[in-house]
Amino acid sequence: MMIHHAIQLTRPQQWLKNVFVMIPMFFGGSLLDTGDIKSSLITFFAFSFIASSIYCFNDIIDVEADRRHPVKSKRPIASGAISMVQARLLMLFMLVCSLATLLLLDTMTHTLTVGAVLVIYYVMNLLYCSKLKQYAIVDVCIIAFGFVLRVLAGSYATDIVPSKWLVLMTFLLTLFLSFSKRRDDVLRMNETGEAPRKNTTRYNLTFINQAITITASVTLVCYIMYTVSPEVVSRFHSDLLYLTSVFVLLGLLRYIQLTVVDQKSGDPTKMMLKDRFTQCVVLMWAMAFLVLIYIVK
Repeated sequence: MMIHHAIQLTRPQQWLKNVFVMIPMFFGGSLLDTGDIKSSLITFFAFSFIASSIYCFNDIIDVEADRRHPVKSKRPIASGAISMVQARLLMLFMLVCSLATLLLLDTMTHTLTVGAVLVIYYVMNLLYCSKLKQYAIVDVCIIAFGFVLRVLAGSYATDIVPSKWLVLMTFLLTLFLSFSKRRDDVLRMNETGEAPRKNTTRYNLTFINQAITITASVTLVCYIMYTVSPEVVSRFHSDLLYLTSVFVLLGLLRYIQLTVVDQKSGDPTKMMLKDRFTQCVVLMWAMAFLVLIYIVK
């Protein structure tokens, strides 16, 4: 088994998604706390390893379908670069790495609570890969809930209780991104006449466009409610956080533009790594939030 094929199978480029475990630390105002930084990083890698284990399982389950796909046929298992036995061993190895990483957390309580979240995430995604991804709407909700679990894991690791608005925003934002990704599948189905996924036939452009609009709108409202909520104003001693809503609006509009106009919503992670406009908006939002939390009181 070649190293680069193993890396390709575990998809480390997708680890960017696990930055969500650091959300409680960022929004909790403890970005300069070395203990919370350490705990968040440990949780990040634990989640990344277990996510890679899931990617291995997904490719094992989908190997026959991947071999018929023009792009996915190049994946390590589908192409024959990695055998099924090697893939299963790599899947187990990444799972063990995840659980071993958790032992680096400060206390056994943190290890057990974060570990419980990882177990729920793992089982949920095994079910998702095996069966649940075949059901429209259920599939995107499971993906979104996976990001909520990331936030909860980061919360348990640092003992920072996330705002209810923060949890809702995480679910809504990732639901928005998931619907945008499904739009790419619908476009491909309309062009080729073949559904990339079994549940793609239960989506169409009218439904997807409306779902994207609804989730984007509710996400923005939820974010504004978060920034003006009494608990957040009291915690950060600032009533100016609502100003950062401008960047959230710009980010949502840009992603809708990429999805509807440019039709580039197939991979949100890849888009984040390539689109300069989105990167600038995220950077400006983060800088504005940092200034309001840590400098302007």
